[in-house]
Amino acid sequence: MSYSTFVASLARANSGNLRNFAVPPARCRSTVASPKRQEEKERMEECPVVEAQPVELISQTKNVPNTQAKSIHIDFDNTQEAYKSKRNIELLRSLLVFKLCTFDVLVERNKELMELSKKLLGQRMFEKLMKMTFYGQFVAGEDHNAIKPLIQKNQAFGVGAVLDYSVEEDLTQEEAEKKEMDSCVSEAEKESPGMCSCADHREKKYKAHRQFGDRRGGVISARTYFYADEAKCDKQMETFINCIKASSGASNDGFSAIKLTALGRPQFLLQFSEVLVKWRQFFNYLAAQQGKSDMCVLEQKLELEQLKDNLAQLGVGAKDDIENWFTGEKLGLSGAIDLLDWNSLINDTTKISNLLMIPNLETGHLEPLLNKFTAEEESQMKRMLQRVDVLAKHAVANGVRLMVDAEQTYFQPAISRLTLEMQRKFNREKPVIFNTYQCYLKEAYNNVTLDVELSRREGWYFGAKLVRGAYMYQERARAQEIGYEDPINPDYEATNRMYHKCLDYVLEEIEHSRKANVMVATHNEDTVKFTLEKMNEMALSPTENKVYFGQLLGMCDQISFPLGQAGFPVYKYVPYGPVNEVIPYLSRRAQENRGFMKGSQRERSLLWKEVKRRLLSGQVLYKPVY
Repeated sequence: MSYSTFVASLARANSGNLRNFAVPPARCRSTVASPKRQEEKERMEECPVVEAQPVELISQTKNVPNTQAKSIHIDFDNTQEAYKSKRNIELLRSLLVFKLCTFDVLVERNKELMELSKKLLGQRMFEKLMKMTFYGQFVAGEDHNAIKPLIQKNQAFGVGAVLDYSVEEDLTQEEAEKKEMDSCVSEAEKESPGMCSCADHREKKYKAHRQFGDRRGGVISARTYFYADEAKCDKQMETFINCIKASSGASNDGFSAIKLTALGRPQFLLQFSEVLVKWRQFFNYLAAQQGKSDMCVLEQKLELEQLKDNLAQLGVGAKDDIENWFTGEKLGLSGAIDLLDWNSLINDTTKISNLLMIPNLETGHLEPLLNKFTAEEESQMKRMLQRVDVLAKHAVANGVRLMVDAEQTYFQPAISRLTLEMQRKFNREKPVIFNTYQCYLKEAYNNVTLDVELSRREGWYFGAKLVRGAYMYQERARAQEIGYEDPINPDYEATNRMYHKCLDYVLEEIEHSRKANVMVATHNEDTVKFTLEKMNEMALSPTENKVYFGQLLGMCDQISFPLGQAGFPVYKYVPYGPVNEVIPYLSRRAQENRGFMKGSQRERSLLWKEVKRRLLSGQVLYKPVY
């Protein structure tokens, strides 16, 4: 049954009894793959949007190398090893910058102070001052050539790079809000904001709200892009391509980071996210009809005969027609359909706006998310997907892995789905595309387990970057003010538990098949130690390149460099760009360090320890050797 056929039939349903069902809290690992599909659809050369991929039954036999890896233990207190790549002036700069970040008045007014310094010192002296302090600490250089010496030095000490061109527009709050509202509201909604029939069933979370139009507020470290026009998106795509090429030229195993909000109008991400969430809610409703709402999501399998009865009762069609639909899609051959099978029904790649049909859980009808789409909106959606596909192909051609950054929860379902489609297409032989999972989200573990299960069934390499998250303050404030459930875990301890739970699951999958890959992107030393202990238990050698570690440039060198020198794949997130154009990035870095440095004196104490050791041992003019 194609998605469009299912849409057309379900649209005739008229049940007033559907209700909104939350995703069940239980979690578990599936042990049975979906039925094997007999036919494989030809992959499109263009971006596959949301194309259903045939399911293959993957062997559950463990594939662990025969050779036992030696246990490796890292001493994160050994400052001589941790800072052997740093000159004394670099250690002193780190101490100065981290100390300045603890003063609230300097952090809160950092942009005003930088503008004042620029006026007093002039552009040239201001740039020199910045390169001696904040810029020099957190940014690698102004362009591809300028960053090469730092990248090569870090590589000599075992640390790779994830290149990230960190230039942003310096917009006022009013300008940012206007851009966001213009780009997130459809023409249909603009023409008749009070009359649009879709207004009744649009969820508040997935609609644009002016008071949160400036997405930079309450965000730590993440870049923010605002849509202007298609030409600007093309320019940003070219910037990402140049970054991919620079990553290829700088190392043999580099990463490059991209953000999907830089590549198109965010209206599509909002709308597609709402569609995906509502179709999942509809699946939960059908599971509840079969008494399976309390089961973990990977074990919720809808019995096909009962599903036919449920859909027939909703007025979708005759039972025989429904059976033919599912048989036509090679689904339900085992007599059951799970959430991954259900998701594969959304596979229409011909007219993208056809995807934006949703089951209204209040009325029981299937309705268009919006009354109409203009030809230009349809074209904008397709161009975003084409840009994503172009970047993935460039990454493959240049031998670079592409890391798709996570964004706000009202964009994230669509971002994750599009990233998943890239993984299905490009991760067939090795991990090229990595998705990012924010573990401060309540649904993080659920998302990780579903994606791992899909990769196992279809036989492609799962790639994940695990982070705690960058949008917590903004997400909490938006949920409270607009009136929907807070998506964030209740406290930092809960987020830590979620992070370790997701990490443990992926590590189990690595032990199970060696086809999963994870970047442990964290500054938390306890999490790094947890990972090392698990790898030792699994006899997983760092040379297998299944587990990577990541930290930001200029932070936590006492973690990155000992890991790199011990042979672990470890990477610094390396921002670069002209001084004036990365000031928004530097502003947030100062804010992040305020909380980080106030919460822990460890990094500063280790820096002081190494400075004192060098002075006492006569290494006043210490120079790294590499």
